[in-house]
Amino acid sequence: MEWDESRPDGGGCDRRSCGVRDDEGTVSDRAGLLDVYDASVGDVYGYLLRRCRHQADAEDLTSEVFLAAAAAVRDRDAEITIGWLIGVARHKLVDHWRRIERQHRREEAVVNDTVDADDDPWDRTLDAMIARDVLGGLGEPHRSALTLRYVDGLTVPTMAGVLDRTIHATEAVLVRARRAFRIAYEEVTS
Repeated sequence: MEWDESRPDGGGCDRRSCGVRDDEGTVSDRAGLLDVYDASVGDVYGYLLRRCRHQADAEDLTSEVFLAAAAAVRDRDAEITIGWLIGVARHKLVDHWRRIERQHRREEAVVNDTVDADDDPWDRTLDAMIARDVLGGLGEPHRSALTLRYVDGLTVPTMAGVLDRTIHATEAVLVRARRAFRIAYEEVTS
């Protein structure tokens, strides 16, 4: 494309003439990516804004789309089209929704976890030295579960990640660990 002094944008580009393009209108080099960005950022942003309805989220996702485009051109000389960008935007949006859903599930699990802790009928003041000895005498899975939950203060979902277990399996281990601790503690103190 020639530089045109008579046009304010120096000749500019439209969707059909940006960057170094082949016959299908795709960008195949890094220099063309900037032209594609200029020509299509509004379309990509508009697509995302209409779907997520939050300006900040749409801006963040738009930047992720163009970072992916830059990586694709850098790593494998990808041919970037507006359709490709919208496809990447769609995937980024789905990932965004999944992150939000995971965050909501974690927050709900924390609320549910605190309710479960409050419902525990065994509410006694423990002697710290005896409790430490009893904890040391438990098996490794029980000791690690109780330590992560009550000493380190981790939530059950966080514990599940650390222990590489599902949330339900972690809850089950925690129930068994509390029961084993309670039995051992009462044996020592009675």
